Parts: sequence; C-alpha cells; structure tokens
Amino acid sequence: MPSTCPQHSSRAAGPTSWSRSYSRREVDVTEATFENDVVERSRAVPVVVDFWAAWCGPCRALTPVLEEQIGARDGSVVLAKVDVDANAGLAATHRVQGIPAVKAFKNGRVISEFVGVRSPVAVASFLDELLAPPRVIAVVEELRASGELPDVLEALEADEPERALELILDVTADASPEERERLRAVALAVFDDLGHDDPVTVAYRRRLATALY
Repeated sequence: MPSTCPQHSSRAAGPTSWSRSYSRREVDVTEATFENDVVERSRAVPVVVDFWAAWCGPCRALTPVLEEQIGARDGSVVLAKVDVDANAGLAATHRVQGIPAVKAFKNGRVISEFVGVRSPVAVASFLDELLAPPRVIAVVEELRASGELPDVLEALEADEPERALELILDVTADASPEERERLRAVALAVFDDLGHDDPVTVAYRRRLATALY
C-alpha cells in the first residue's frame, strides 16, 4: 500500500523550502489561480497537480521526485502545487481524501492520477504515459487500415466521441466474443481520451459494462 497522509484541518505555519517553486515549470496554485494555471494551461501543455501539506511526511518524500522527473522533461509538462490546508476548497472539489494526491490535467480535465508515494521509476512511467500520444489516435489509424467499424471511424474523425460510443453499443449485442473484445478496446481508447471523470465516460462505461457482461 502506498504511504499517504489522511486529510485533516491542521494548518501548518506555511510552505517549507522543499515546496517552493524554483523554475517556470513549477507554480504554487491557489483557489484563485487554479482555473488559469491548471485548467486553462493544460490545454497547451499537460499539468501535473501535487496536492500536499507541510505536515505530511509522504508529501515531503514525493515532491522532490516529481520535481526531478518533471524537470528532466524539458518543459513538456508543468508541475502545479496545491497546499491543501490553504486551499481546502480545491481539495474538496477534486475529492482529495489522502495526500500526497497527484492528478494530471490535459485539455482542461483530469486524465490520470495516483495517491501516495511512488518511486522515481513509477513517477517516470506515469509521466511517460501522460506524454504519450492518445490511444484513440492509434485506434483511428487501425480502423482506417482495416476498414472495420466505418461508422465509428467516421464519428471519431468528426470528433464526436459520444456518437462513436453509441454506435459501439448498437453492435455489441450481436457481436462475437472476439468482436466484443475489439469493440471494448475501441471504447476504452475513447474513454482514455475523454478522461475518466468526463460525464460521457461515466455514462457509457456503465452501459458498456452492462452490454458486455
């Protein structure tokens, strides 16, 4: 189990030296600046948000790892730090129940996250996956090459993921086991692109699970 600190209301005297930003690739974020520094900025470059507190020992262990790994990626990802004591509203909004909590934003939404301390290798893997091309791009290329699911392909090319998912559901019931697995893989790629908290993902993941099982 990863080491975490449960959230509580204790307020420390203030950020310690290990938490201060030391480059333009890092920024301390508040409730007033979160929308601009995280949500909007993530539309141009992925933003990894570190929810931490000065009293949290595991946070002190994780933050330098995040700083080092993100710094090594030469500006391709930004680190934003949120002191949960000073910004309790942000912690509540993003359902932070234990810290350190790390959430990666891309295109204005959370697309991946983890809680607790992770090794440099695990953090590197998390960042590499964040920076990898979206899975849905590879799926589109595969559908173009194979000629499979032309209606789904058309919807994806038109940037209509909800229509693509509806089409997938329409053909799932009559599909063979192999075809169902293929349909599931396409749907998962769409969910990955939308983000796990997206309302379309939430609704269609449940419907797909019902149709498949």
